[in-house]
Amino acid sequence: MSTGLFLLVLLLVAAIAPFVRKYLGNHAGWIYALWPFAGFLYYLSLLPAVNQGLVITESFEWMPALGIEFSFYIDGFSMLFSLLVLGIGTFILVYAGYYMRPYPMKGRFLGYLLLFMTAMQGIVVSGNLITMFVFWELTSISSYLLIGYFHEKPEARASALQALLITGFGGLALLGGFVLMAIPYGSYDLAYILSEPDIIKDSNLYLPALILILLGAFTKSAQFPFHFWLPGAMTAPSPVSAYLHSATMVKAGVFLLARFNPVLGGTEVWTYTLTIVGVTTMFVGAWISITQVDLKKILAYTTVSALGTLVLLIGTGTEYAINAAIIFLVVHALYKGTLFMMAGNIEKKTGTRDIRELGGLFKYMPFAAIVMIMALVSMAGVPPMLGFLGKELIYEASAAAPKAHWFILSLGFMTNVILVFLSLRLAIDIFWGKEPKYSKTPVEPSLPLILGPLLLVLASFVLGLLPGTMANPLTSKAITSISPFHDAIVLKLWHGFNLVLALSALTLLSGFLVFRFRHTLLPSIDNVNVRYFRREFTRFFFRMIDNFLLFTKLKTKTLQHGYHRFYLMTLFVFASILVWTMIWRADPIMLELNFSDMPLNLIAVVILIIAATLSAVVSNSRIIALISMGVIGFGITIIFIAYSGVDLAITMIMVETLLIILAMTVVYHLPKYQNFSSTGARMRDALVATLVGAFFMVLVLQAGTSTLETPISEYFKETSYSLAYGRNIVNVILVDYRALDTLGEITVISIAALGIYAMMKLGKNKI
Repeated sequence: MSTGLFLLVLLLVAAIAPFVRKYLGNHAGWIYALWPFAGFLYYLSLLPAVNQGLVITESFEWMPALGIEFSFYIDGFSMLFSLLVLGIGTFILVYAGYYMRPYPMKGRFLGYLLLFMTAMQGIVVSGNLITMFVFWELTSISSYLLIGYFHEKPEARASALQALLITGFGGLALLGGFVLMAIPYGSYDLAYILSEPDIIKDSNLYLPALILILLGAFTKSAQFPFHFWLPGAMTAPSPVSAYLHSATMVKAGVFLLARFNPVLGGTEVWTYTLTIVGVTTMFVGAWISITQVDLKKILAYTTVSALGTLVLLIGTGTEYAINAAIIFLVVHALYKGTLFMMAGNIEKKTGTRDIRELGGLFKYMPFAAIVMIMALVSMAGVPPMLGFLGKELIYEASAAAPKAHWFILSLGFMTNVILVFLSLRLAIDIFWGKEPKYSKTPVEPSLPLILGPLLLVLASFVLGLLPGTMANPLTSKAITSISPFHDAIVLKLWHGFNLVLALSALTLLSGFLVFRFRHTLLPSIDNVNVRYFRREFTRFFFRMIDNFLLFTKLKTKTLQHGYHRFYLMTLFVFASILVWTMIWRADPIMLELNFSDMPLNLIAVVILIIAATLSAVVSNSRIIALISMGVIGFGITIIFIAYSGVDLAITMIMVETLLIILAMTVVYHLPKYQNFSSTGARMRDALVATLVGAFFMVLVLQAGTSTLETPISEYFKETSYSLAYGRNIVNVILVDYRALDTLGEITVISIAALGIYAMMKLGKNKI
């Protein structure tokens, strides 16, 4: 199996899923899950070779003239992400197949999930910047479809639009960053860019490329101040929340930062920007989560906090920080995927996800309670779960940060205290709290709904219990791939008595105290959050969208008012300003005019054209104006013929004849000629006309005096017959060298003809 073939098959399965789901019945989730599971096994089989240093590449031609290929690059880092995307995706498909049974369009939903899986997998294995961007944008589109799945709900549509606009804006910035990055390299090839990191750092394009790429990463990974779209996306079904917004899509930005860490990292602007944004997002996300009551929103804000932690660690860039980032990446994917699926199970079995309306569930669903509590234990950083190792490494990295380590360590400590508090609150209040009156008696989730959470939390348990044996082989090569000068730290469950262990114990104790006195602390915190955090960002975003729409309506009303003469005047004025600016900045024009070479008959034609022009301008009769315009056109035709422009002359004769005939058929249906324009308006029009006519004259004169090393006409002469197989050079230019331009003109004429035909068929009374 090759990566390209696997992605193609996955895309085809996504395309046919809406049409074949009805034939698969309740087993659709299991059957669709076979494809990512096969991919998971394939990449798992490559893990030993990749750990030995093998980098797997594939390439397929796409646009070779632009240096763009569908190429794939698989090293330790992309291998780790592939295992997460496909492994968790397998469980999500099984889960979604049963979770979505009561809802309509189940096949379409599963197709969207598979489409997103294809896009995310494409990002992590892309070996070309443009290929990566294509898959990047596909994740935004597919996530929009998934977030807005319950499209009959206004909040779902608003959340989907919000996510699409923010991540779409970041995607455009990312494309600009990729283009700027590729300029110094002369290539979009990822392997080459990673092998020569100093080229971009020594370039003047480093800073603008960095800013644009960071915008793309920050918007996708919900970094402050773009963090608010992620909790809003919790209107999506729980399988979407579990997959897109905890384990995969929001990690795409983190993947991007880590992937380009060897190329863009190591500079002060990189370190300071990622550190400030990361630590802010880490704390803000955790702080806002304290007072949330919607189970999925609590998890969403803690996801925002986790993403901030990952960005902070990548920005810190030390050996412990990079190790902590990779371990915490796995930690978060395992426990957050479990928690979101369990949140969906709880909502499905109780009819609510408001934690104030949940309690006493342990006696109804003890097995589900154990699974969810194990995930919460990992989130709190309690041994022997893998989350404990992740928290220890984060503390180590924060304490060893090269700048402001005490500030980072303090905010990291408070963030972890909040996570411990939330873990206790969710575990105790939901499963042992006061039991409310449920609309239906809760029961244990069925096997497809509990299988994924169970296996994910068991993986976290095994990796935490045997870190050196299990976790190190999975993560070591990923660490050296994104930070070649650092080694993977040998993971151990016990590191002895030290500062980090003391911080871990103090974190657990502080989290317990916050939980113990939560009824006293929460009202004050809630007041702060309501005032500064909870709604303002989303409100500001939609207010900005509304104001933009009002601005566009005002602009449309002002500029697109229906007066064709003003459209032309605006176009001519701006064109004149731009062209005159370029003429002013260009070299002086050296004129060498020799009127003695001009035949007398052509001088007479030119005088006739000038006289006809003046007649058309000053005439008060439409007929005389039309005749004068015809004289101008046919006079120019004579000049074309005199200088061997026969093709142009024939075209001019046809156009002028047709225009005069059409104009004469219309002129009798117009009202009596009246002089509506004022003297000022006529002077304005004369000035605009003079500006336009003058710049055309100057351009022609300048073109005639310009000297080029190799005129393009020579190329046309040499290649018209040998490459285009045409003896008429003008025709070859129009049909071959300017084929797209000619096609556009033909398309415009065809559309106009269709419009005229439709108007004639409708009739005067129906127009």
